[in-house]
Parts: sequence; C-alpha cells; structure tokens
Amino acid sequence: MEIRSKIWLEVDGEPVFSKGRSLLLRAIDRHGSINRAAIETGISYRRAWGYVKAMEKRLGLNLVRTRTGGAGGGGATLTEDARHFLIMYESLESGIDEMVDKRFKDIFQTSKPLHLAGRYANLS
Repeated sequence: MEIRSKIWLEVDGEPVFSKGRSLLLRAIDRHGSINRAAIETGISYRRAWGYVKAMEKRLGLNLVRTRTGGAGGGGATLTEDARHFLIMYESLESGIDEMVDKRFKDIFQTSKPLHLAGRYANLS
C-alpha cells in the first residue's frame, strides 16, 4: 500500500498553481516554446496559454516572456519571478510529501492489520 497526495494553490477559491502547472512552466523553460511545452505535457497550445495567463493574473506576476515569430522565430522564456515561484512551490511540495509519507508510516505501518480496520472505525 502506498500514499498519494496532491497539493495546489488557490487565490480567492480559484486554482492558480499545481504540479501540472509547474511541469508546464518547466517544459516552457526547457524548450523555449509554449507550443512544444504544451505538446510535452499533453495539452493544447490554447489551454497552455490560458493556464499561463490565469496564473499570471491570479498571482500578480509576469511568469513568461514571449517573442513573436518571424525570420528569427518566436519563443518563450521564464521570468526570474517564475523561477523563484517554482523553487518555492517545489520546496513546499517536497516538504509536504515528506510529512505525508511520515504520517502514513506512523499510522499504517504501526497499526493493526488493514483487515481489522473496520473493528476500530469508531476510534479517533
């Protein structure tokens, strides 16, 4: 048995950042392209661009700098704010994973066998 958890950040009840959005930003950083990042993460270009704009609006930060196409081609790069935000989010995510893993082990690996769990349902 394993534990899985997901965290996301919200602003005014609206999702603003999650593992998927961090993967999108990391892919933009790697490829220098929102389109190639969208392909890598399995979403449409329109959805990727929408996620970037929603994150920027809700966070009040510019996350991605774009260059329009032409002879030299277009592209996208992360801002320093985006890089800093990614570091903070990934640190939070890592810390929460450690706490969840420890709590899981404390509860499930030192408790009675799972088939007896129903007998203890009323205990808190």
